[in-house]
Amino acid sequence: MSRLVRLTDGTTGRTEEDIEMVEAYILIQTEAGRASEVARDVATLKGVTMCEYVMGPYEVIARVEAPNADELGRLVIARIQTVQGITRTTTCTIVHM
Repeated sequence: MSRLVRLTDGTTGRTEEDIEMVEAYILIQTEAGRASEVARDVATLKGVTMCEYVMGPYEVIARVEAPNADELGRLVIARIQTVQGITRTTTCTIVHM
């Protein structure tokens, strides 16, 4: 999970370990009436750090992390997209500037 640390100059920054992790928000559309079940199931997956049932064009939003882009892709394709009730996902990779 991403952590901010206080630096000696009083600012905050990410630890080297956290910068190496690839993080993303996964926007999830579900079958009608399945959003809360999908959110519950996605939240249990390894690599998912947060999962919320929301209102709007997507029913569920998950925040995920993986050691690299390949592992992020495997997490989304092999684990998240196979959850029953999901009809579509959109991956938004987080950019640390």
